[in-house]
Amino acid sequence: MLGGMLNLASYGFSAGGTVGNLLYTLENNGVFAYVLPFIFLFAILFVILQTIPIFGRQNRGINVVLAIVIALMALQLNFVSYFFEELFPRMGVVLAILIVSMILVGLFFDFEKHKDTKKVFGFLVALALIVIVVQALSDSFGWAGLGTGWGISYFFRMYGWTILGVILFVGAIIAIIASGGKKSGSSMTKPAP
Repeated sequence: MLGGMLNLASYGFSAGGTVGNLLYTLENNGVFAYVLPFIFLFAILFVILQTIPIFGRQNRGINVVLAIVIALMALQLNFVSYFFEELFPRMGVVLAILIVSMILVGLFFDFEKHKDTKKVFGFLVALALIVIVVQALSDSFGWAGLGTGWGISYFFRMYGWTILGVILFVGAIIAIIASGGKKSGSSMTKPAP
């Protein structure tokens, strides 16, 4: 991945110079494949073990040992490394798209007035998370027939836009019905006695 960027440097293009070389060296030494996934898994496992006191709150040492052992065992067969290699770059792209879209929508809508806008972005984040995880699993392992052309990816390639259109249409109808039902006061007034 980073090797391609550094090859551009040999043709006179800038590939980040010293920073690009540093990242390439870190990649070749396994920092991105083993060290960072280990730290990530260890931190999450340790927090979970501390939050759910299986062995009591005073057994911090046991929680550290368990988190280290589980994180090291998870990295044994490279499944986690491959999955993280596919997952996190995609997540970065989706977050960049989401931030840009929130800035552009923020030009026209006030997020404080329109609370439904936050719900729409929450739905988009959930949808993007599902797509990212399925695609990362597909590219990493050919999981659930995703890479074969006959699994879930084939289904979404054939019917994905139709499903998305139906979801957006139903969502628009629900939003119209929900916004039309909110009246601040009664239109009927009682006659004065």
